[in-house]
Amino acid sequence: MDDLKKFIWNMPKAELHLHIEGSLEPELMFALARRNKVEIPFATVEEVRDAYQFSNLQDFLDIYYQGMSVLLEEQDFYDLTFAYLTKMHEQNVIHVEIFFDPQGHTDRGITFATVIAGITRALSDGLEKYGITSNLIMSFLRHLSEDAAFATLAEALPYRDRIIAVGLDSSEMGHPPSKFARVFEKAKAEGFLAVAHAGEEGPPEYVCEALDLLKVDRLDHGNRALEDAALVMRLAESQIALTVCPLSNYKLAGVTDMRAHPIKKMLELGLKATVNSDDPAYFGGYMNENFEAITESLNLTKEEILNLARNGFEASFCSDTEKQAMISRLEAYGA
Repeated sequence: MDDLKKFIWNMPKAELHLHIEGSLEPELMFALARRNKVEIPFATVEEVRDAYQFSNLQDFLDIYYQGMSVLLEEQDFYDLTFAYLTKMHEQNVIHVEIFFDPQGHTDRGITFATVIAGITRALSDGLEKYGITSNLIMSFLRHLSEDAAFATLAEALPYRDRIIAVGLDSSEMGHPPSKFARVFEKAKAEGFLAVAHAGEEGPPEYVCEALDLLKVDRLDHGNRALEDAALVMRLAESQIALTVCPLSNYKLAGVTDMRAHPIKKMLELGLKATVNSDDPAYFGGYMNENFEAITESLNLTKEEILNLARNGFEASFCSDTEKQAMISRLEAYGA
C-alpha cells in the first residue's frame, strides 16, 4: 500500500451522502431474497453482480428499485444498515448521515415503522459497537407526486426525533426542485433540516431552485453549478456544502474521465466540497475508494485530502461541539 493510500485508509472521515438502499451488496440481496422467498431474476450472486453494470441514471434506478424488493422485514433493514456500518468501521469513517427512501418501501406495502425501526436499531448498535455517530435523512422520490411527498411527510412526523432532515432524490430531469417547494416549506416548519439532489443531471437552474425555493442547508451533488459563474460565487460566499460523489459521477457518465472530475476545481474556487459514495454497492466503491480515485486521477496532495475530510465534518448536521471533537481527531491525525 503506497503512502497516500495508507494515509486515506487510516484518516478519520464523515460520509454525508449515502443511500442505505444503495449499499445492498449482491451477496446480501441474494441472501435476503432466499430468506424472504422473493423471486428475483438472478440464479447466482455473480448474475446479480453482472446486473449492477449500467451506463446511465435510469438504468441504475431500474436495478436499484428491483433490489429493494428483497427488503421486507425489520431485520432486513437492520442487516442492510449494520453491514454498511461494519464497512465504515473498517474504513475509519466515524460519522455517517444516511438517506432512506420510505416511498420505495411503503408503496410496496412495507410500513414506515418497519423501515425506520430496522435502520435506527442498527444505527444504535453501530454507535455502541463501533463508536460511529449518525444522522438519518428521509428522501422524497422526485418522480412521484407532490401529494405523495406530503403523505410521506405526515407519516414521518411521529418519528421526528429519529430523522434530522428531508431530502430529494431519484431521476432529476423533468422533476425540478420547485415541484416540492411547498412540501419542503412544511418540513422546515416542522423542524426538519433540508437537503436536495441538484445539478447532478439537472442544470444550474435546479441548484438555484434548491437554494431559493427549498431553502436547503446542504446541496447534494451540485457538479453542474460550475457552469454558472454567478452561482459559483454565491456558493463560495455562502459556504453551503456540496456532497460530491466521484465514483457515482463516473459510473453514471456525468464524468467520462476521472482526470476531468470537478472536485479539485471546486476546492480551488473556494467551494466546500465533500467526498461521499452515494450508492457504493452499485458504483464500485465506498468512502476510501472514492478518495483513492480522485487522489490518483487529480494528483491530490495530503493537504487537499485533509481539506476534503475537514469539509465533511464541518458540513455535518452535528452540534458545534461534536464537529470540533471530530475535527480535532482529524487534525491530530494530519499532524
